[in-house]
Amino acid sequence: MKLDDVLRHRLLERERQHLLRYRQQMCGPQRPEVINQQQAMINFCSNDYLGLANHPAVIRSFQQASRNHGVGSGASHLVCGHHELHNQLEEALAAFTGYEKVLLFSSGYMANLGVINALTTKGDYILQDKLNHASLIDGGLISQAQFRRYTHADIGQLEKRLQNCSPEQHKLVVTDGVFSMDGDIAPIPELVNSVTKHDAWLMVDDAHGFGVLGATGKGIIQHFGLSPEQVPILVGTLGKAFGTYGAFVAGSKMLIEALIQFARTYIYTTALPAALAAASLTSLRLIQEESWRRSHLQQLITFFRHEVSLQGWQLLPSYTPIQPVLVGDADRCVQISHQLQKRGFWVTAIRSPTVPQGTARLRITFSAEHTMEQVEQLIDALANIKGLQEPL
Repeated sequence: MKLDDVLRHRLLERERQHLLRYRQQMCGPQRPEVINQQQAMINFCSNDYLGLANHPAVIRSFQQASRNHGVGSGASHLVCGHHELHNQLEEALAAFTGYEKVLLFSSGYMANLGVINALTTKGDYILQDKLNHASLIDGGLISQAQFRRYTHADIGQLEKRLQNCSPEQHKLVVTDGVFSMDGDIAPIPELVNSVTKHDAWLMVDDAHGFGVLGATGKGIIQHFGLSPEQVPILVGTLGKAFGTYGAFVAGSKMLIEALIQFARTYIYTTALPAALAAASLTSLRLIQEESWRRSHLQQLITFFRHEVSLQGWQLLPSYTPIQPVLVGDADRCVQISHQLQKRGFWVTAIRSPTVPQGTARLRITFSAEHTMEQVEQLIDALANIKGLQEPL
């Protein structure tokens, strides 16, 4: 059978299940007010949590570094692509997080695949939370190690699986810090206790917590008052709260040197443009200096949860900028998303296979650049839809 015929069948089946994905074209910068499909909308689906993607100081840093150092990095870090600005950002992130060393990666996906496969091999054991991000799951799937998943946040099940490992096996436990589709926070202190008891290693991907959680934005580690020794492998992203692009891994000097030598997604890919490192350095400064962004964000989240709960919508237990509204049926979820767009709100419908079947949800995300008035308008729109004032 021809390739196109096979693919056509697969696409038609996904369309029949109301699971077909579409790209929506926006123009202009990432900010609360955007143009989507030539329609003005308030954007409630961006991961620009602190509103730094369009910050004038971040833009100026990028522009200045582009003029001074060009646009492309030219090669991988180990050829001729490692710039002094990369080094400055790594050192600044290490100082901010409290870890000995930091290593930049071109994306969070590359970081997760690279770390998992650099640290494990045949005969080792990888255990992951069932709701981990696809990049973490894929890292486990392509590894040579034994790969198992435990029920979401189920420490008891994790303990049983760790007990079944032989003492000689290297054991890597991997979790998101904030789960990207549910918005809840992993039980990191309990995970620390489990890995300590069973002589395992703990890796936390804090993509959605770094910059947002903690008194000064240091993320999940600061949120729980933990030390680098308790979470020896920390992954963070620059493409969310930082408003730029790229990712990093924080750890000991030994860990970072091992990744430089063995992480294929670091060794064999082009380095981030130096201008992005410059922009990220400015974002890091703003994250530390402008604590009002986190305070305002939390006010928006608290207000939204209170008002929408009164309307009867089912919210998941999240107190992060990710606020999923559980709908259940995929088709109905898409229809509600379309109704919100007609009213001028961009809210994405998340369906299987991103989330389990029967748990389709509206993934509403907040930015420090949103105003209380914009959140009130979204709440009113949800109330109108809930009341079925217009047929779905």
